[in-house]
Amino acid sequence: MAFLPPSTNDQYRGSIASVWFLGLAAVLTLVPGLIHSFLPDGGAQVIAHLDVGDRAGLVRAVFAWEGATQIALGLGMLAVAVRYRPLTPLFLALVIVERGLMALDGWVLLPPAGGHHPPEHYASPVAVALAAAFLVLAMKARSR
Repeated sequence: MAFLPPSTNDQYRGSIASVWFLGLAAVLTLVPGLIHSFLPDGGAQVIAHLDVGDRAGLVRAVFAWEGATQIALGLGMLAVAVRYRPLTPLFLALVIVERGLMALDGWVLLPPAGGHHPPEHYASPVAVALAAAFLVLAMKARSR
């Protein structure tokens, strides 16, 4: 038994642009995951310019935890874009859920004190809109 089952790319009938978008989303998930996991402050101060006060250790731990989940999700997205394209609509829907919840938290439920939003708060609503558009394209069969 192989680690990965055979590719199913020949069964995908949606837009190839959706696959490319999913691949880009994978990279844009992996890079922050690596930053959160391996940058000394997880990117909290260096990138997001967050004032962590006397809770730097806690913030770093939370950022590392998020980085681990981003790396796992990004690798899954990349596997779909490269080898299992029929799962593209499912993974685009997951991007919509993840980024939608991030936008909801960042802008409505848990807006940052002081009004400073890290870069991801701006990117998440854009990612939701783009993923929704590419999901529609992924669900529409290509003409042969």
